[in-house]
Amino acid sequence: MANSDKPKFGIVVGGGPAPGLNGVISAATIEAINNGYEVVGIMDGFKWLAQGDTSHVVNLTIEDVSRVHIRGGSILRTARTNPTKSEEMMNNVISSLQALNIGHLITIGGDDTAYTSSQVNDKAAGQVATAHVPKTIDNDLPLPPSIPTFGYETARQEGHHIIKNMSEDARTTGRWYFVVAMGRTAGHLALGIGKSAGATVTIIPEEFGSRDVSIREVCDILEGSIIKRIANGNDFGVAVIAEGVASRLTEDALKEIGEVELDEHGHVRLSEVDLGEVCKNVVRKSLAERGIDMTIVSKDLGYELRCADPNPFDAEYTRDLGYGAVKFLLQGGTAAMITIQGGVLKPIRFHEIQDPETHRTRVRLVDVHGESYEVARKYMIRLEPEDFEDEVTYGPLAEAAKMSVEDFSKRFSYLKGTPQA
Repeated sequence: MANSDKPKFGIVVGGGPAPGLNGVISAATIEAINNGYEVVGIMDGFKWLAQGDTSHVVNLTIEDVSRVHIRGGSILRTARTNPTKSEEMMNNVISSLQALNIGHLITIGGDDTAYTSSQVNDKAAGQVATAHVPKTIDNDLPLPPSIPTFGYETARQEGHHIIKNMSEDARTTGRWYFVVAMGRTAGHLALGIGKSAGATVTIIPEEFGSRDVSIREVCDILEGSIIKRIANGNDFGVAVIAEGVASRLTEDALKEIGEVELDEHGHVRLSEVDLGEVCKNVVRKSLAERGIDMTIVSKDLGYELRCADPNPFDAEYTRDLGYGAVKFLLQGGTAAMITIQGGVLKPIRFHEIQDPETHRTRVRLVDVHGESYEVARKYMIRLEPEDFEDEVTYGPLAEAAKMSVEDFSKRFSYLKGTPQA
């Protein structure tokens, strides 16, 4: 039996959905109750707590959560409300947690939710212990190498099936697809989907290093792939583009796309940037000007993946994480991100994953100098340095592009410089 006088466990989900959210909620609830604690599920992220409203909560029972770990979505829903934007909202969050008698808070989310969790720990002055469970299909939180964030493996699997089917449709109908995959900063998901499904080419922000990128360069990479395919006798293909490429575009390039919106954490709403459509129009026009008629279809891929039922990996993984979060807090821990490494609970303190200057959670990027990316590039069809060694090499490419060798080299040879450190 739970002791109603004891501080309760609270569970809150922030940011976008990811497969496996319910698995964490389920395991954490069961473990906390089995240890004699009441569990409060906080609805809609920090939205209501930031307003000082404590009415949007549910008391969770084992019966409520016993089978939800195999379901997609979140029984607590989620929201992107950022209470760290103002002192008033953070004070409301702390006072609301205290009013609910929550002494242990489990946050589930990405880098922004992790930062909010760290701030709750700091501002509660020891009254609320926090544990953060890292979630994002982007796979960009600073976990140790080869340890994914939950939701990524399911999203990659779902995306793999979609791209595989689109590749067959492209072959059957003689067309190209430009698919923009979620990944606000890093290209893990786009590369994981493209590499596993055998996409023709995948473009990720990391390949451009730290420099800004123009729309023309992105489109020239895509057009170069189309030309190389034509030279090899194929008029079809699928390109996967990480949405984070849009974050590397110059300000002028973004203005060409249109006005951009910012979310509550100050990030460009990349889902509102129609990168695929812009690339489609630019490339199709460029090809048409040289008499090449190519059907190109743009598609955004992301929302279809976020609330999928978790695959066996994520269903199992999230139960470990939810259990680990409760165990960590009951052992007196606080202010850490929960990880399972080699089957062992290994919390990572917030200060270890935060940028020392901004205090924001660091982002894990794709290593474009490692063998995993090297393999991905080897199996892509795109213009590479060896394509520009001499006219014998790029002559057939120029012919496929319906350009002179001089014009072809002048237009596309600069692409051979990527990736850059």
